[in-house]
Amino acid sequence: MSIQIGDYVLKSQVLLAPMAGTSDKPFRTLCREQGAALTTSEMVIIQKHLLNTSKSKHRLDFSGEPAPISIQIAGSEADELAESARQALTFGADIIDINMGCPAKKVCNKAAGSALMQDEDLVKDILTSVVNAVDIPVTLKMRTGWNVSNKNAPIIAKIAQDAGIQMLSVHGRTREDKYKGEAEYETIKQVIDQVNIPVIANGDITSGKKAQQVLQYTGANGVMIGRATQGNPWIIHQINHYLKTGKKAPNIPLNDKKQTILKHIKQIHQFYGENLGTQLARKHIFWYATHLDEKNGQTFWKKVNKIKDHAHQYQLLEEFLQQL
Repeated sequence: MSIQIGDYVLKSQVLLAPMAGTSDKPFRTLCREQGAALTTSEMVIIQKHLLNTSKSKHRLDFSGEPAPISIQIAGSEADELAESARQALTFGADIIDINMGCPAKKVCNKAAGSALMQDEDLVKDILTSVVNAVDIPVTLKMRTGWNVSNKNAPIIAKIAQDAGIQMLSVHGRTREDKYKGEAEYETIKQVIDQVNIPVIANGDITSGKKAQQVLQYTGANGVMIGRATQGNPWIIHQINHYLKTGKKAPNIPLNDKKQTILKHIKQIHQFYGENLGTQLARKHIFWYATHLDEKNGQTFWKKVNKIKDHAHQYQLLEEFLQQL
């Protein structure tokens, strides 16, 4: 089943979720190499007074990335988000994604992210304003609702389609759930029954078999993988292989994984510079180390987490990987 967003036909059914603090340029590049059909940026608030900050400069660097470039914007007002969408064009956006899925308190306290789902009239205003502000496709990422008693994703899906949204991604949890408990897919199925635009299922998809089960149960066009990629970007290749062949992918040689990890950490250092790069590489090193060897990875992490020099950090990681 192909997924079309505007003029773009995606090459697979597996997409990388936009994750704050994770899906930056080095990680998007890595996940594209593993076969992700679309790698949406981490959430950005594009306002003039923020554009000169280090965080914005790194988050809005898409140079050299292949099309389609999908930039996720966040905000709480229709005019603000429309302006962010127009600004995103200047940074190379081919697709604008609107965040109505983030459950973080600091986002929801500003009535942004999944908090917006409480106000369906505001949702309509925002979606219409953003679609009218740009001449490229606009997509929407959301949750199943605000809480268990208010799973209004099917209603918002219809509003979105009527406003001109060209693809929906739905995380199978409410805002109140955050990341607790298990994702449910019944509401995603109900969303798909309401619209005829592509719908992507998100939440707890951790294997090729699970991806296939979710696609068959919901009728979704594709799957979006988030936290399962942290320390294990190879899962994208594995899910793609299973969906195409019905068989589990051959194990990736450990040496290939080691080379991928070292390349990724080096790219983080180069992209962010030595000081910031060393800080931001830490979480990825933790994820990789515990994915490959949970017990020894925890011990190694305590040692490497205190290192402030990028060259020393890289050297210790190399030594840890050699011992595996």
